[in-house]
Amino acid sequence: MAEVTTLFWDVGGVILTNGWDRSSRKLASEKFGLDWEEFQDRHELSFPAFEMGELTLDQYLDRTIFYRARSFSRDEFAAFMFAQSCELPESRAVVSQLARGCRYFLATINNEPRELNQRRIEQFGLRKEFRAFFSSCYVRMRKPEAAIYKLALDVTQRDPQECVFIDDRALNLECAGKLGMRTIHFQNAVQLEDELRRNGVAA
Repeated sequence: MAEVTTLFWDVGGVILTNGWDRSSRKLASEKFGLDWEEFQDRHELSFPAFEMGELTLDQYLDRTIFYRARSFSRDEFAAFMFAQSCELPESRAVVSQLARGCRYFLATINNEPRELNQRRIEQFGLRKEFRAFFSSCYVRMRKPEAAIYKLALDVTQRDPQECVFIDDRALNLECAGKLGMRTIHFQNAVQLEDELRRNGVAA
């Protein structure tokens, strides 16, 4: 089996909380007095384009929230969205330790809208550990489709067998695995470290 040289990471649900998931939207619905079903319907229709970088944050908010007058401002709602992001410190520590060792190429493969993705990169200092960001908003491709994994492999010039992909969603892992990448279904930091060791990965 080939030696591991490269670690590709999902961000939301692995290193950070999900930036704008169902639970966050539910909280927003309660805080701002939104009609949940209507908001969710509009979100589901708009989010794929938002995540692919085809809609800006303002355009997403126009479609989902500010298509009619509201008692709160666009800035208030956007600030709430951004505030949903938190670090998962135990798994982040695993990433930081691996980055300090300088033995592996670390990059992300994640689905995220541009404004949210860029803010999270800057707010949590992700450039300290990751050398490339294969984010859906930049590359106009999304997991679990094979194209985004193939692009990451092509750009980094890696053989899939020397790569490990870490994600918290099984379908994303299945599709990466079909290309020959090793995969880890993230549960927690202890399990992550154990599975990395099984793949010969050490800081």
